[in-house]
Amino acid sequence: QVQLVESGGGSVQAGGSLRLSCQASGYTYTVRRYCMRWFRQAPGKEREGVASITSGGATKYADSVRGRFTISKDNAKNILYLQMNSLNTEDTAIYYCAAAVAGCTYTSNYWGQGTQVTVSS
Repeated sequence: QVQLVESGGGSVQAGGSLRLSCQASGYTYTVRRYCMRWFRQAPGKEREGVASITSGGATKYADSVRGRFTISKDNAKNILYLQMNSLNTEDTAIYYCAAAVAGCTYTSNYWGQGTQVTVSS
């Protein structure tokens, strides 16, 4: 059973940076072979996709974060990252990582528990 554990969240002032990590376990090749995604959910809002990375390393971003966030992965360590720069208050949310076995056009099969990111002005 794949498990995903996020870390790296916290409180930061607007304009600051954070790097989120998502450690996969239970299957050595989770990050290498699956589509990995970052989602977020702000209070009172629906969950939204933030970024994705395919098994081959192709990336996609939501318009709201493109140019500020970078998704990456370390296949050897089975870790997914999200580097977040130029943070603003609208980035405040719980951030989740997820893995989609069949690829990035399919629903995610596994989810982490989330990590809180709070950006203050």
